[in-house]
Amino acid sequence: MRKFGIFDGLLLQIVPPLTALLVKALMLTCRVVKVKGEKGDREALTRSGGAAVYTTWHQRMPYFAHYFRSREITILISGSRDGEYAARIAAWLGFNNVRGSSTHGGTRALRELIRTIRNGGKGGFFADGPQGPARIAKTGAVLAARDAQVPVIPVVWGADRGWLFNSWDRFLVPKPFARIAVCFADPLWIPRHAGIKDLEQYRQLIEDRLNDCARWCDTQFGEERPWRKGEKE
Repeated sequence: MRKFGIFDGLLLQIVPPLTALLVKALMLTCRVVKVKGEKGDREALTRSGGAAVYTTWHQRMPYFAHYFRSREITILISGSRDGEYAARIAAWLGFNNVRGSSTHGGTRALRELIRTIRNGGKGGFFADGPQGPARIAKTGAVLAARDAQVPVIPVVWGADRGWLFNSWDRFLVPKPFARIAVCFADPLWIPRHAGIKDLEQYRQLIEDRLNDCARWCDTQFGEERPWRKGEKE
């Protein structure tokens, strides 16, 4: 357990619930008008008994949190100081979480998440998080799906209007009363004995399918959204 000073401890009691409340209020004003690939998602869950690994881009985190709020997803969140805020906000939004990253207990956390999925749970990965590079998928979702023998389901949303922040991935937040499109890519099943070369191929497939879904969602309302820092709309 990470230790915090009195001031930080107070902020941790106040900021996460307020942030979660604002997120919930904003997302409730938005409306899903198009969904692609939902049948494949349902069929994959039926085949797996309800367990799955969902993955999306870090840029598309906000509405993902709302759309999947009732699915009891467990997500992997950095063990850093900033991750403490994210973990508490996620909990207020209805997500379970395990703590770890590539530099803070990631292997232990990944094993814990895999156990949850093997027991019938759902795991969530922000494929290029927590700090990028943007739109380059990491291998966590592939490893979890292989070891738990469940499908990986890439999913992305887009909005007709939103705020784009000048962060490393151009973080996107839908504006009030935005119309939303959601895309489920075809699920991927990773063979139990997949080796390093196979895992790289599946990682690349996830990356490609997430980008295809992001492009589909954005072009329902116009042009594809920027995702490189400094890139103009």
